[in-house]
Amino acid sequence: MTAILDREYAELLAATQPKAIETEEENEFYLAEAAKLMQLGETLSPAQERLLKLLVNLIESFEERHYQLKPATPLEILTELVSDRGLKQKDLIPVFGSQGVASEVLNGKRGISKTQAKALGEFFKVSPTLFFD
Repeated sequence: MTAILDREYAELLAATQPKAIETEEENEFYLAEAAKLMQLGETLSPAQERLLKLLVNLIESFEERHYQLKPATPLEILTELVSDRGLKQKDLIPVFGSQGVASEVLNGKRGISKTQAKALGEFFKVSPTLFFD
């Protein structure tokens, strides 16, 4: 059984020729190959599953090196939460105490205080530390 698995895996390797990914084009190619394998679902052979794991490792390695996300600022997090929930500036008046303060915070003219961060955490049901600088 192992010889059959090894032969099938060797054939898959020869056809796909996986290697360390260096370019966007190579990444796109291996993403497409991985997608083809994932479409097989439950019918994936052990050799195909082995190849899929290899491709996923190569893709993850490339993407970790090239797609590092910078941490979001408290203002970016607040803006995203407001947008996701379809809220308006006026909806945050109870949190900030006034329209003016809400406006200044949302426009980046004023930072978010610890008290406001706690109130935002309660309002959005998230950790207040998301709003700390």
